[in-house]
Amino acid sequence: MAQTTNATTQAHGGAHEGGGSFPPFDSSTFGSQLIWLALAFGALYLLMSKVALPRVTRILDERHGKITADLDEAARLKSQTDAAISSYEKALADARANAQAIAGETRDKLQAETEARRKALEADLHVKLDAAERQIVEGKTRAMQNVRGIAADATAAIVQQLVGRTPSTDEVDAAVARTLGQ
Repeated sequence: MAQTTNATTQAHGGAHEGGGSFPPFDSSTFGSQLIWLALAFGALYLLMSKVALPRVTRILDERHGKITADLDEAARLKSQTDAAISSYEKALADARANAQAIAGETRDKLQAETEARRKALEADLHVKLDAAERQIVEGKTRAMQNVRGIAADATAAIVQQLVGRTPSTDEVDAAVARTLGQ
């Protein structure tokens, strides 16, 4: 088995018999390794500076532009929102003032109507009161006339009974008028 391992190692350009060193640390290959290092670094540097970094820079610029545009749009929308809120508050204040004005007008109108009704009722009651007072005066006058007639009749009857003679109507009317104070 040792033979197969050695044959395989030599076929693949393996280590020398007897323990060779690790190729990157082999001093005979330092020159070529440095050249390949410089070529690989230069190619990687060119690739990064000409292809990758411009793409990354473009993407960052696009993101920055998008963020700036979004912030500007947000500021514009905020100002529109503030304007809408301001106009809403103004409309609400105007509506409240209008409602208070309508309520005041309605209150004043109802007070005027109530006052007019009250005055109409007072006038109607005054007319009815005057009519009632006239009826009372007329009733009192009629009653007094009846009382005077009744008093005159009673006086004539009493004098007839006491004196035995019937007094004249003028005498009875004069006596009743003196007694009633008329």
